[in-house]
Amino acid sequence: MAKSSFAVFLALLILTANILPCTTFCVRTKDEVFVGHNYDYDTGVGLLITNKRGVAKVSTTEDDGNPARWISKYGSVTFNQFGRENPNGGMNEKGLVVELMWLSDTEYPKEGKEPTIDLLEWIQYQLDTASTVAAALKNAAALRVDPQLPGIKLHYLVADATGNAAVVEYLGGRLIVRTGPELPKPILTNNTYDSSLAALKATPLDKAKSDGSFDRFIRAAHGLDAYDGKDPIKYSFSVLDNVRSEHFTSDDDTVWSVVYDQRSGVIHFKTQTNAAERIVDARKLDYSCGTPPRIFDINSKDAGDVTAQFTLYSRKANRDLLDAAFNGSSMLKFVPAALRDAAASYPEEFKCVKK
Repeated sequence: MAKSSFAVFLALLILTANILPCTTFCVRTKDEVFVGHNYDYDTGVGLLITNKRGVAKVSTTEDDGNPARWISKYGSVTFNQFGRENPNGGMNEKGLVVELMWLSDTEYPKEGKEPTIDLLEWIQYQLDTASTVAAALKNAAALRVDPQLPGIKLHYLVADATGNAAVVEYLGGRLIVRTGPELPKPILTNNTYDSSLAALKATPLDKAKSDGSFDRFIRAAHGLDAYDGKDPIKYSFSVLDNVRSEHFTSDDDTVWSVVYDQRSGVIHFKTQTNAAERIVDARKLDYSCGTPPRIFDINSKDAGDVTAQFTLYSRKANRDLLDAAFNGSSMLKFVPAALRDAAASYPEEFKCVKK
């Protein structure tokens, strides 16, 4: 199966998902830095996957003639629904977090000399190669996002362990970045950052009661302003609960909620099918190349620290994940077996770089 066909397949997945009403924000104190994220979709299946250092990779946009090529410098833990190497979001061993959200106003550059990369690969590229927001933004300027279908429209929130954050958007065919003083509220929902900030200034909190993007941005902003500095994990989950989606569309609910403790390297998460908080200490996972990645089912019935319960990755596990994601969604059941096979086999092409 050609890589371009696989890229089209991934784009189709997101396109058929309609708008994903997700919410992401940063909580920053003098000593602690956290990112909270709600993922909203019509199925909540997913794996946590470890991604190794020292792996040579190439984008699925290879048939375009100038695909991005890179070697992973940092290990990471990612939340994956559409197969290994195509994460929804995650954190690397330096504490960099990248999360995606839908943005209908997105318009990607149509031309350019930069190497091309697909939408979800962009996330893995950043986690593989950047330790700071500054490095991630340098990467963004050196890449051209080239989705294989024009209807795929995302923007990203990137945050590092020092407390820096950035919003990355593609508007009018240009890369638009908001960071530092231009990012007074480190929050992102499903409108452009500028329009969300304008809505926050114009709308009182008692009027922001819907599941709509502006109202979720407003409630998250007020929630962060009210933070008293105590129990940041619990508080972050309370803000996520306040902006969770319940049938925002006919199907999409908040199916998982994540809080990344970036300085300690610990990931906390809950899912729609298991409200118990689970914890992964990313510092204790093996990121050395030459051993298989490890995986964990995010919908397991466990509670507490599950770091030691990661099991060995296999192509079959990747294929089973794709089947579960497609079959669990009324919009994706039609995806043929050949494309599922291509998605499962794609990461098997990547090899460790010999030292």
